[in-house]
Amino acid sequence: MRHLLPIVLLTLHCAAWAQTAPLTEADAVRRGLARPELSDLDSARVDIARSDVTAAGTLPNPTLGYTSDRGRSTNLNNEETWVLSQSFDLSGRRGLRREAAELRVEAAYSGNRLRHAEWASEIRHRFHETLFKQDVVRATEAWTLRFKRVEGIIEKLAKAGEASGYDRRRLSRERQNAELRLNSARSDLDRASQRLAALIGAPGDAPEHVVGELLPVLPQAVADAVRDIERRPDLQVLSRRAEAADLEGKAAARGWIPDVTLGVGPKRRETVAGNENSTVVSVSLPLPLFDRQQAGQQRAAAEAMNARGEFNLARARAEGELRGLHRQLERLIIAAKDYRAGALAETPELLRIAEAAYKGGESSLLELLDAYRGALDTEINALELDWKARQARIEYDLLTGSTTP
Repeated sequence: MRHLLPIVLLTLHCAAWAQTAPLTEADAVRRGLARPELSDLDSARVDIARSDVTAAGTLPNPTLGYTSDRGRSTNLNNEETWVLSQSFDLSGRRGLRREAAELRVEAAYSGNRLRHAEWASEIRHRFHETLFKQDVVRATEAWTLRFKRVEGIIEKLAKAGEASGYDRRRLSRERQNAELRLNSARSDLDRASQRLAALIGAPGDAPEHVVGELLPVLPQAVADAVRDIERRPDLQVLSRRAEAADLEGKAAARGWIPDVTLGVGPKRRETVAGNENSTVVSVSLPLPLFDRQQAGQQRAAAEAMNARGEFNLARARAEGELRGLHRQLERLIIAAKDYRAGALAETPELLRIAEAAYKGGESSLLELLDAYRGALDTEINALELDWKARQARIEYDLLTGSTTP
């Protein structure tokens, strides 16, 4: 019993740490993809496809027949016959249809991978949206804190009789605007974090803090991505659909080969002379004069053509998107880095100069506040460039079929 309290305290500490620990992009994707709902959807779609495999490979049920012929003449002449019949596929259609169904199982697995990639992409989008809004709040909070420095400057100038009442009222209005902008940024952050929480399976329990890099790195060479483009899950689905339709067409093309039904059973005959027992063997087959699966061949050929057409169009569109996104990423990453190295790096020095000029009476309060607003706008612009580049990278990863950050 004496050891129970430390264990309970440790458990509570770990639970509190788990709730307050910063959320990373990899953790968010891992938690989102581990949701049982996704697993249930995966299993359901694969099981549906597998049921078609079972149906395609199952033999038709045998047929048990019975006939009785009772003679009406004075001479006893009664017959009873039992026949057990079974149809057999001599054309191989059942095997081809089973192979087609197995290809649709592979298509179901590819569809599951596509769903995972799309879900991971949405999680990553919401994660970095939250990170972007979090950085905007941080920048806006830094902007509002600068007013304390202005207030300190104005108080010193007021004691020296150099600060006007207009400066104080103007500063009060600017502070109100800053608080309004900060509240708006915080509300945007709350919405983004709640949307992220819902995706990772924690609705109503938004992460307090997310950590990561908003500006992405440039992906692999576009030539490598184009070479591997056919590995994308959506293209794999279309490819398997086309192959399955081809097999269905081959099965339908064998429609002129009929299924043979064989029957065997005992026959008992009662006569005046006594009972006679014998064995009955029957063979039957339909004559493929009219229905030779022409409709099945036509449908399978159309489905294969449709799937291949969609495949070729999707591949061409994806290749164009990949090349365009890769080029966009290059430009955005370079622009973001240049902007940070130039305009953003100069911000501290510009603020120092603006504050010194106001203290020395060389500029007005409006010019100082304008410098503060310019510093905030510069940082927001840098964050927006990073966010735009990250959005392009997430879309690029989805096009390449990647689910990892």
